[in-house]
Amino acid sequence: MPSSNTNLLVLDVGNTNTSVGVFHGKTLRAQWRLTTSREQTADEYGILIRNLFSLDGLGTGEVTGVMVASVVPPLNAVLEEMSRKYFRLDPVFLGPGTRTGIAIHYDNPLEVGADRIANSVAAFEKYGGPCVIVDFGTAITFDVISEKGDYLGGIIAPGIGISAEALFERAARLPRVEVREPARVIGTNTVGSMQSGLFYGSVGLMDGILDRLAAELGGKMKVIATGGQAPLVAAASKYKPPVDSSLTLEGLRIIYERNASAARRK
Repeated sequence: MPSSNTNLLVLDVGNTNTSVGVFHGKTLRAQWRLTTSREQTADEYGILIRNLFSLDGLGTGEVTGVMVASVVPPLNAVLEEMSRKYFRLDPVFLGPGTRTGIAIHYDNPLEVGADRIANSVAAFEKYGGPCVIVDFGTAITFDVISEKGDYLGGIIAPGIGISAEALFERAARLPRVEVREPARVIGTNTVGSMQSGLFYGSVGLMDGILDRLAAELGGKMKVIATGGQAPLVAAASKYKPPVDSSLTLEGLRIIYERNASAARRK
């Protein structure tokens, strides 16, 4: 097993946000959420992360490993350069050839996003199976894990932000609105009507898909919610799933440890 003194930097790079965390052994010491910028340079990422470390009393020299899950390929080279320059470490990217410990039953396993694999690994490790992970990111994704821990497949639906932006861009008289739970279902103005549609539409989408998954899985499944807007929607769901904001980062830690252990056995 990896040393308990391991200080691991993990980055989950999504299309909209990037989550950054630092683990000391199995303990998440710090976690930050940034806007994903495809224009950022390696130095800009390095300085930003170094400043975040400083604010939390951490030193970049303490980091002994870097693990990255990215669904934004143009940033991979930037993050690799950042890791080498600011942490003196070659990062491990979650991708083909990475030991995950789960079998992926997808027609083409390479199509499954790295963040979804990390979520699946962490969810099975922490909650057991069968389980469904609902991730509220740029898209709303549902990932299904079997009782044995196999990745069975999933569902991808438009995220809340995408839906809100589509309404604004395609309907001339509709404004941009803050997505939140409205005071009542029936809106009495344009903003309230849009908020009701976006919020309860997302809740209905979540519950409707989970109902169908429960029927397909025989009714026996755990549900875990994660992602930026998970607390907003999960609280209104009839399934009342726990919200695990660090699920993806935990998955990256677990995968890093499995690969480090495998490398030492060779």
